[in-house]
Order: sequence, then structure tokens, then C-alpha cells
Amino acid sequence: MLKTFLLFLVSTIAINAQNTVSDSIVIKDTVQNLKFNYKQLIIPGILIGYGFIGLENDQLKSFNNQIREEVTEDIDNKITIDDFSQFVPAASVYALNAVGIEGKNNLKDRSIILATSYLMMTTTVFALKNITHVERPDGTSNNSFPSGHTANAFAGAEFLWQEYKDKSVWYGISGYLVATGTGLFRMYNNRHWLTDVVAGAGIGILSTKAAYWLFPYVKNTIFPSKEKKVTSMIVPFYNGQQMGAGMVVQF
Repeated sequence: MLKTFLLFLVSTIAINAQNTVSDSIVIKDTVQNLKFNYKQLIIPGILIGYGFIGLENDQLKSFNNQIREEVTEDIDNKITIDDFSQFVPAASVYALNAVGIEGKNNLKDRSIILATSYLMMTTTVFALKNITHVERPDGTSNNSFPSGHTANAFAGAEFLWQEYKDKSVWYGISGYLVATGTGLFRMYNNRHWLTDVVAGAGIGILSTKAAYWLFPYVKNTIFPSKEKKVTSMIVPFYNGQQMGAGMVVQF
């Protein structure tokens, strides 16, 4: 009986060790597939840094006011196109797929990426608005920094770029032009300072880049394949003196 128990115990340890090694390999492979490149942080980092420095720097604050005076000098009526243009870059990805121009990822995968990007972007934007309390140029509220419309537009522009840069760079460029226009209209409508728009652009770009880096991990942990099954078995044992049970879980 004791030999049988020892054999069972060794077998259990061996199976679990094998599964542990397999899981470690999968996790390691997933981490490697994040494709993180620190160089991609440079542009969004500069944009976000400029926005934060502008919160306290008198020279940049003065520049904000100069830009506002020049942009809004001849304004008669607000143009609310920015309320819609912020969604155009991201929507373009689905529109292009609908007409047969396929992007990098399928519907499910690109939707997971976009949702991850928007979650990070929205959380960051609203958190900073509640922390900084920057007054809007038109004086209507104290949640100016950063620009949510601009962040949304640039997150979509980076999404369009990532999905279609291998097809043609002009898809991505057009998305960034629309996003830039959205930011300019936010200033033209006297809703945001330049630093708000610049920081929002950086946050949007970084959110989507991070979503692509994290996609393999998010997909394998939150949205695992249905083909992936988990089986377990519990086997009781008694060696004449001790009673217990062994459990084997296979992923």
C-alpha cells in the first residue's frame, strides 16, 4: 500500500511539474509577444510631458493665452464637428473592413484591442481631470486638462495606423490628420488650452500602443479560446496510518 501511495504521489508531482513548465512556457511566450519597444514611448512621452509642464510653467501658460487669443479672435459661432470627428479614425477601421479592405486583426481581436485602449485612455483622462482641476478657457468648468475629445481621436488614429500601416501609410496619416483637426477645433471652440490638447494626444496614442503590447496577455487571460479546456481529478488515498487526497489539474 505504501509503495502504491508513493508511486501515486510521484506521478502526481510529475504531472503537476509538467503542467507548471508548460504554463511557464506559455506565460513567457505571451510576455515576449507583447513587443514592447521603448522608442515608441518617445513621441507620446514628449506630448504628455509638455502638457504636464504647462500646468505650472508660466511661459507655457502665457503661450496658451496667446494661442487662445489668436485662434478665437474672429470666432462668431462654434463648430461642433469635433463632437463627431473624435470617433472617425476608429470607426474608419470597421468601415474599411466592411468594404473588404482587411486590416491586421479580425473583428474580435481588434475590438478587444480598441476596448482595452479606450478603457486605459478614459480612466487616465477622467482621473487627471479630477486631480488637476484646470479651468476651461471659456470658464464653464474646472476639468479642462487633458482634452478627452483629443485623446479619443488620437487613440483611434493610432488604432487606424496599427491596423493598416502595412496596407498603406496614408490610412494612418489620414487618421492623424482628422485627430489633429479635432484638437484644433477644441481650441477654436474655446473649450481647451493648447497644453490640454497636446497632453490628450499623447495619452490617446500611448493608450492604443499599450493596448497592442498587452493584447496577447489580455486575450489569453480574459478572453481565452473555447478550445482550451481545464480538467481536474481528485484521488483519495490511505496508507494504513494516514488518509488524504491528491489533486491533479491539467490546463
